[in-house]
Amino acid sequence: MNTTRKAWLVPVLAAAAACWGSTLAAQDKDEQEGNQAALAKAVMTARVSLERGLAAGASDGQPVSAKFEMEEGKLQLSVYTVKDRKFFEVIVDHNTGKVVKAEPIAAGEDYTAAQSQSAAMAKAKVSLRAAVEKALRSNAGFRAVSVTPSLKDGRAVADITLAKGEELKTASVPL
Repeated sequence: MNTTRKAWLVPVLAAAAACWGSTLAAQDKDEQEGNQAALAKAVMTARVSLERGLAAGASDGQPVSAKFEMEEGKLQLSVYTVKDRKFFEVIVDHNTGKVVKAEPIAAGEDYTAAQSQSAAMAKAKVSLRAAVEKALRSNAGFRAVSVTPSLKDGRAVADITLAKGEELKTASVPL
């Protein structure tokens, strides 16, 4: 291949790679938004609210976060708790409100998240359930999808994702 062709080929291949990467990123974003819309829709049909899930999860320790999520295409209500300095993921049946199982969290991203959430809750003056109820009072017609505490400027704050139809929004409530 002569040098003129090589010089022309490199920018064309680079442009093609950039376009392909942009297309994949757009597809990932569309897929994620589609998943979020599906989650919002599924939460609206759940018989058990996030608040009731937090109350059920409390039977296995202090709740440090909770969320509805799609797991293998099915809606799941998961509550992270801490008891005796150990972390657990408590799965609550979103139809009955009963605890299905509680598994220890001992490593990985879930463990790191639970540690961070527990540190935020150590500075909290109100429960996650109370924070969710406050957010819902200010957002009529919405249901809570998740609640995640964190520290912002040394203060505990809960970020609460809310759903109404396929619409999702986030409310921050001081803890």
